[in-house]
Amino acid sequence: MKPIRVLVERGGEPESVHQVYGCVVHRNEGHSFSFGDPGHTSFWRSSMKPFQAVRAAEEGMFEKLGLGVEALALACASHHGTARHLDIVRTILSAAGVDEERLACGAHRPMDKKAARVLDESGQLPKRIHNNCSGKHAAMLAFSRFQGWPLEGYHQRTHPLQHAIREELARWLGPEPDGLMWGSDGCGVPTPALSLEEMARAYSRFGSSGKVGPRKIIAAMTTAPTLVSGDTAFSANIMLATRGRILGKEGAEGVFCLTCPNDGWGAAFKVADGAMRAIGPAVIHGLARLDLLCGSDTNRLGHFREPEIENTRGELVGRLRVVSELG
Repeated sequence: MKPIRVLVERGGEPESVHQVYGCVVHRNEGHSFSFGDPGHTSFWRSSMKPFQAVRAAEEGMFEKLGLGVEALALACASHHGTARHLDIVRTILSAAGVDEERLACGAHRPMDKKAARVLDESGQLPKRIHNNCSGKHAAMLAFSRFQGWPLEGYHQRTHPLQHAIREELARWLGPEPDGLMWGSDGCGVPTPALSLEEMARAYSRFGSSGKVGPRKIIAAMTTAPTLVSGDTAFSANIMLATRGRILGKEGAEGVFCLTCPNDGWGAAFKVADGAMRAIGPAVIHGLARLDLLCGSDTNRLGHFREPEIENTRGELVGRLRVVSELG
């Protein structure tokens, strides 16, 4: 199949077009579909978060620290910075006996509009804990302490924690992770460049795994999807709409990965120009086209299938929609 084309309309006229690549891989790994080139390469970004937390989950760190499902969900999250999100991040740090200032991620305003407004009105500047990756960083600090590794430099590629994560990736990716092209994620943690097929295959293997770590992570993310992102995020809403049948996780620059544990497929999508606004329409179209998303699920995701565009006055001025697969 051809790449998916998402059209941005304003006043009924075309304004922009986003090209989206996608790949879906089934459990038997010999059965796959693609929208455009499945070899299209992109950095994995935050879509790799479940794989960064799986070793800690598998070794029982969360239970041994007295932490529950919500903490594990936050460890895999690109959260929106609400008070609930921050409280759980602080709980992880407190359980591990780690100070908030140890977080290596930079500060940015909460992604949740209400939370950002509350922060602004209080006259406070954002802190590291407001970073959408602070849950992942808190869990990384906790796991470093759990293993007896130094906390200093836990986010750097040479640290034992990052070495352990690369070892873990070998279980899901197959090739030697050290041989991949690596870059730095927005929060300062190493992230590899992978083809969409490699991402989809890793998610298929992860979803199909009977191992304890993946089972715990899948249960946590699908049980508490709004902790994995936020109320308005496509990732949370596709998990809610499918009642946890499908797990979805976004990554920056238009990356989005999914798995359906019961059916054993994994999928990866990438917006060529990095625009996250095209992900919802493209993913819904791609999954529905392959009969992986039923009609009732699609209906519940209607707002994300054709997102509306409003101006600063709150007036409807346009929308996004899939017009075709590129010829």
